[in-house]
Amino acid sequence: MANEDYLECIVRIEAEGPDQGTDGIRSVEIAQRLDVSKASVNKAIASLKSQGMVEQAHYGKVRLTEEGRSIGAAVWRRHRMLRAFLTDELGVEFDRADEEACKMEHALSEDTMDRWIAHMERDGIKLVD
Repeated sequence: MANEDYLECIVRIEAEGPDQGTDGIRSVEIAQRLDVSKASVNKAIASLKSQGMVEQAHYGKVRLTEEGRSIGAAVWRRHRMLRAFLTDELGVEFDRADEEACKMEHALSEDTMDRWIAHMERDGIKLVD
């Protein structure tokens, strides 16, 4: 699993409501959402900390830095765009489109994504959470 997936997961948890993630996200919640072990989360968080993407007190809750939030939000945007295209344009079933969007989201440049989204919006396709 890519470190971007962890950033995206935290962004998604934070977006779920005003009480979600206001004081950070527990590692166990990230593990549950991504269906990975807590050890995998701890390893990824250590890597993200060293890159300046997250902050975490010793085994405390995880908080995104500004840069981490920016990257996580961009990945989530690509994910939603790809999922919308797969479901609305190609008729792919939602769960399968969601899974495949997760695989593809890491390969798109920002420029390509912006052009693709503009194309979809011209066709009346909207991104959904």
